[in-house]
Amino acid sequence: MINLPTTLLRFVDNSDWVFAKTYAKTWPHEYIVRDQVDEDRFVELVRHIRDQGYLGKFYVKDITYLDCSNLVYWTMGEPIEETTVINRCRKEQSYEYRLAHNDLPN
Repeated sequence: MINLPTTLLRFVDNSDWVFAKTYAKTWPHEYIVRDQVDEDRFVELVRHIRDQGYLGKFYVKDITYLDCSNLVYWTMGEPIEETTVINRCRKEQSYEYRLAHNDLPN
């Protein structure tokens, strides 16, 4: 598990994360959108996730994840200039955890 630098910890704590209603029953998570938050901190968090995270899967798709304080973070969009969303979920709702516990949605 990685700890976030103080500036990023404040950023994630003070951001208005949106619950992803579309995935409430299958993959509950929340997200922030680049153009609705401090862009400098958003980019800093994207870089931190990609630099400090680990390569994992979401089914067959490769994703870089970052575990921090029982939350799992990942980004959407490549390269960084095109990244528009950062997602997070509780560890027990992550693909890796649910796969290991035979708890993937149907």
